[in-house]
Amino acid sequence: MASAAEQLFANLNFDAFRKANELKSRIWFTLGALVIYRLGTFIPVPGVDLNHYAQVFQKAQGGFLGMFNMFSGGALERLAIFTLGIMPYISTSIIIQLLTSVVPQLEAIKKEGEAGRKRINQYTRYGTVGLCTLQAYGTALGLESQNLAVDPGWFFRATTVITLVGGTVFLMWLGEQITARGVGNGISLIIFAGIAASIPTSYVQLMDLAGKAAINPMWVPGVLVISVFVIAFIVFMERAQRRLLVQYPKRQMGNRMSQGDSSHLPLKLNTAGVIPPIFASSLLLLPATFANFESRNVGAGWDWLNTINAWLARGSVLHELLYVAMIVFFCFFYTAVVFNTKETADNLKKYGGFIQGFRPGERTAQYLDYVLSRITVAGAIYLALVCVLPEILTANVGIPVYLGGTSLLIAVSVTMDTIAQIQSHLLAHQYEGLIKRSKLRGSSTPSGRRR
Repeated sequence: MASAAEQLFANLNFDAFRKANELKSRIWFTLGALVIYRLGTFIPVPGVDLNHYAQVFQKAQGGFLGMFNMFSGGALERLAIFTLGIMPYISTSIIIQLLTSVVPQLEAIKKEGEAGRKRINQYTRYGTVGLCTLQAYGTALGLESQNLAVDPGWFFRATTVITLVGGTVFLMWLGEQITARGVGNGISLIIFAGIAASIPTSYVQLMDLAGKAAINPMWVPGVLVISVFVIAFIVFMERAQRRLLVQYPKRQMGNRMSQGDSSHLPLKLNTAGVIPPIFASSLLLLPATFANFESRNVGAGWDWLNTINAWLARGSVLHELLYVAMIVFFCFFYTAVVFNTKETADNLKKYGGFIQGFRPGERTAQYLDYVLSRITVAGAIYLALVCVLPEILTANVGIPVYLGGTSLLIAVSVTMDTIAQIQSHLLAHQYEGLIKRSKLRGSSTPSGRRR
């Protein structure tokens, strides 16, 4: 089965693309919105000693801050108005999804269709504002504790909270506008833009390290070759799916008997997406971040925290084992959240579909759960390989964090999704032109005249 990119380039008609005015408008809107986002990552938060902050950040970026800075597109490094980025919205969305699986009231709202989806989105927005407020206030207190505030006090805290919360809310709105008026998923594209903007800087840092003999110069072309192979492997695995044959029996429609039909139920190999490595990386990097802050605040730091930090140092055996274990756990956990086998089996039963050899209903749900568990094992192994091997190189060679497997996984996944949407918009435009030429657009009057 050809991918969306292969179909796009195989069937690309530049004349049709030139005439697809709506698609071009969507692409220009998306690019303009991403430019606005990038400009916002260079506007600093007021009332902060940026020179002192740059020195402090340089010492702490090896922990959780380095990963968070990657997702914020470098805004954290510059302490810009988009410092918190879009991650609070993603975190709140994941929390709401988890709650819909365990809270009956939220699950009932989710099943209300479009109205329920709007209510869930509204709850997600409210939760994002609340989470942002807590994170922004914590950021203000942290800046004051590090003597980075020019004029510390409640006015500085209020200014910082309003600025950071406003930046995240604006990004949330901008992502929704990209999804509605542009091409692709707006939230994913914002994260992709931040990662893509950081990758060239990472290669420059890598060449600078090679020039200073900090690493072997042969690693510069080696990283390029490894990145190409990792990207190709990600594309292959993200396209992989298990297709279950679903059959529909013959139906009596009036005086006519319709023939039985069949279709496929596609189960992606990586149903959980990029959520498992993001969660696993965040949890493993937290001890290092706390140890860095504590060592600056209280001198030697907390002994037990420094001991844990040493055990979980990047590249250590314990770090890699825990990383793999967390990726596997979150793969199964998040797959169970986003794919409800019982609900899928009930929908198949409702519309008369069945999987051959299994009774509709509970037996079908058990079979779907069996198949999904097996392919999730393969998906977890794939994610572990993609994320752990670059982690080992980062620890032993000194490759920047932006060139890790998580960043490449996000970048490739978002690119594939965006290309698929461009392909669908282009095909829709071509079909619309075909309908116009065959004079089938619109409805006809009973006398045969068009209205």
